[in-house]
Amino acid sequence: MNICISNDSSISYPDRYEAIIQDIIYASIEYVGCPYECEVSVTFTDNDGIQAINKETRDIDSPTDVLSFPMIDYETPADFSVVKSSPDLYIDMDSGDLILGDIVISLEKVEEQAKDYGHSVFREVAFLTAHSMLHLFGYDHIEESDREVMEAKQTEILNMKGYTRDYE
Repeated sequence: MNICISNDSSISYPDRYEAIIQDIIYASIEYVGCPYECEVSVTFTDNDGIQAINKETRDIDSPTDVLSFPMIDYETPADFSVVKSSPDLYIDMDSGDLILGDIVISLEKVEEQAKDYGHSVFREVAFLTAHSMLHLFGYDHIEESDREVMEAKQTEILNMKGYTRDYE
């Protein structure tokens, strides 16, 4: 397993964020039954940084809380048969890890949304990581029915690890 966490902002954050991210990444991989060791990159940034990425990649000129960049083109979410059929596209041949993709989190949005939703910043980091991991597994929330499925899965992952709204 290779989880790379970096900070592209001048904002510092509690060390606990990294432990939470690792916990949720492992839990998400277990939850979907991924049969591979995986590689995930997580980058913290600020609102200006995530706004620039959002503008460049989605043509949306505003900050968002989290962006996900999956490396796998799933036909069905969390169906890893596509990896078996084209391992050279998805497996790092040096490490043997499945390259899931990249997650970018705005540290400023973590603070804002934790306050807005009335829970801890730690729970917010867990939520954003679970949400993004599901995107890396091919889930989306464009259609209402897909949103309901994704939200239920997020809740199950968070509850499985104890990151409920009252988590401190």
